[in-house]
Formats: sequence, structure tokens, C-alpha cells
Amino acid sequence: MMPTSAKSLAERDQQVRSLTRLVEADADLLSAQLQALRARAFPPTSQKQLRKFMAGEAAKLIGISDAYLRHLSLEGAIPEAEKNGAGRRLYSLEQIHTIRQHLASTKKGYSPVRAEGEDLQVIAVTNFKGGSGKTTTAAHLAQYFALRGYRTLAVDLDPQASLSALFGLQPEFDLEPNETLYGAIRYDEQQVPLASIIRKTYFAGLDMVPGNLELQEFEHDTPRVLAERGRAQDRMFFARVGGALQSVEKNYDIVILDCPPSLGYLTLSALCAARSVLVTIHPQMLDVASMSQFLHMTAGLFDVVERAGGDADYDFFRYVVTRYEPSDGPQSQIVGLLRSLFEERVLTNPLLKSAAISDAGLTKQTLYEVGRENFHRSTYDRAMEAIDNVNSEIEALVKKAWGRAS
Repeated sequence: MMPTSAKSLAERDQQVRSLTRLVEADADLLSAQLQALRARAFPPTSQKQLRKFMAGEAAKLIGISDAYLRHLSLEGAIPEAEKNGAGRRLYSLEQIHTIRQHLASTKKGYSPVRAEGEDLQVIAVTNFKGGSGKTTTAAHLAQYFALRGYRTLAVDLDPQASLSALFGLQPEFDLEPNETLYGAIRYDEQQVPLASIIRKTYFAGLDMVPGNLELQEFEHDTPRVLAERGRAQDRMFFARVGGALQSVEKNYDIVILDCPPSLGYLTLSALCAARSVLVTIHPQMLDVASMSQFLHMTAGLFDVVERAGGDADYDFFRYVVTRYEPSDGPQSQIVGLLRSLFEERVLTNPLLKSAAISDAGLTKQTLYEVGRENFHRSTYDRAMEAIDNVNSEIEALVKKAWGRAS
């Protein structure tokens, strides 16, 4: 007869194995369902596409009047616009970029592409706590810059890959080994150039480095490498992301890093690669308390990294209030507290909590991807205004870092 202690250990072992199989089965079931939903929304024979823009929207993005856009079209100086059933002109983002380039060839100010002497602006979007609107902020910011003609790269550093999902990828099906940033920052001979990992997206002017669970390998590899004696400076973990981005910097103006909701080696390497940092804050007391711990830990780890030769100097460091409900009294009090403590380091404009953003997310889209006609107009306009105000404030900080007039 098996001893009681041995029996209990065996039972516990059996329970663990059963739980492992249960969780794994649930994961497989959910993945299969997500794949089926995606197949219905975006059939295998088609690819996710960005909507066309009405003439007024296109003119606003370029920075000209609708009348002048019509004049350019009548002159034949720009690509002919498609027309919808109502006879209204529609422009693709590719056409908008072409028009912008045409205007930039005759007059300065239309092309935002960085000039010689202006450094690649790498912006890390981070928070210690999930649910702070980090990925939503990163996705809309990357698309905002691409819409305005900046050559933009979005990098998904989160093993949960929410940013990749927003761009129409299902990480467990669409990515092979070494097709995340891990492939470019790993320590062994299987490392590949970042340029070979970067993917074009359906959003003209916006490229992407997708993520998946493979990124977690960097968290496992780094302690082992740190324990090795005589490691070379180029093997230091905090230089890995920056080194990879340096290899492609001539191709981009802006890089948006969507960091994991944790303070591991990936996040630290991203923060060392960044020239600027955005910390998203959901104005609830538990989230603010969590952020306090995040900042304490970040400061302590930065001290260690800087003494080891890392760089943590930034062009700007800002807090972004997200999912804000102006009518919520306690939230308003917390925002007031943050502004009194951090002053100008809190962005003037908050990202509002909006049904329009949530509804767009149901189909893995951002507000920039869906048309106004799909929502109650006032809801859409209010959410879009808030997003544009936040992003334009960040754009002004980038221009200031480059020494440009706003």
C-alpha cells in the first residue's frame, strides 16, 4: 500500500498535470476560435485594408484646403481620386502621401521627414500595470504619425502581442521562430538582422515588428548571459534593442515601442533605447498606487544600468492620462493630484474612455481605421478629437526635440 505522504504527493502531481492539460486545452480552444473569427472577418483570400479618406479628411491630413485639393486634381497634378456612389472623392493613404510629396517638391513644410542632424525619435510607451490603455495609446500614436507622413515603425515588445493583434495578426498562427524582435536581439548565432523581421502593414508609411511569446526567451536568456564572465559590452542586455534599431534608423523618423506591462529586461532595454518615454495612467487609485511602485523600481534599476554604462537621458518624459471620464468625480480628483505633483510632465490632453474606441477594438481596429459613419457622430467626434489632441501634443514635443517650430 502506498504511504500517505507518497500518495498525497502523487495526487498533487496528478492535479498539476491535469491543470496543465486543462489550461493548454483552453488556450488551443480559444486560439482556434480567434482564428475562425478572423477568417470570417478577413477571409484568407483577402488582406486587412485601410479605408479610403473623404476629400475633406485628406486635405486636413495634408494641411491644405479642400478647394486647393480639388484644384490640384483638376490640374492633373495629383492622382485622380476614386468616387463613391454619391460622387464624393475618396483618397487612399498612398495617394495622400503622393500628394504630400508633390507639394513638398515645390514648397517646404509639407513633408515631415526628419532632416540631417535630427535623431531618430524612439518613443517607449510603458506601464507596470495592464489595462492602462498602453497598447491603445501606442497603436493610435503610430498611426497618427504615419497619417501625417512620418516614416513610422511600430515594435511590439509585449509577449501577449496585443499590438500585433490590432494589426490583424494572430501571433500563434502567423509568426515563425525569429520573426519577432527577439530574433534581432538574441545572444546566439541564430540572431538575424532587424531589417529581415520588419513587415509592411496595410497602413502606408507604417511598418511593424510583431510580437509573440517568443519574446519571453529574452527574459530567460539574459540572466544566464549576465552570469558569464568577461562578457563584451555589445552583449549587455540594455544595449540590445537600441543596437537593433540603429541598424534601420535611416529608414524611419519615428519608432513606437509598445513595452510589456512588467519591468523585465525587455522593458529596461527598450527604455534605454528610447529617446522619449510615455507612461500611461488610468486615473484610479489602485492604478496610481501601482505606478508609484513602478517608478520606484524603474529609478533603482536605471541607477544600476547607468553605472554600467547605459543611457537613460530623454528628450521628454510624459504621463498620459487614459480612459478618463470627465464626469467621474474621483477620477477628476486624481488627475488634479497628478497635475499638482508632476506639473507639465502630465500631458494637457487626456485620452477619454469612449464606446467608439471599444467598439472599433471589437473588430481589431483603431479609431483611425473606422469611418465616422459607423458610429453616433457626436461619440465618434468627441473620441477622435481627444485622440488627435493627445497625439498632436506628442508630435509637438518631437518637433521641439528636433529643434523645429511647432
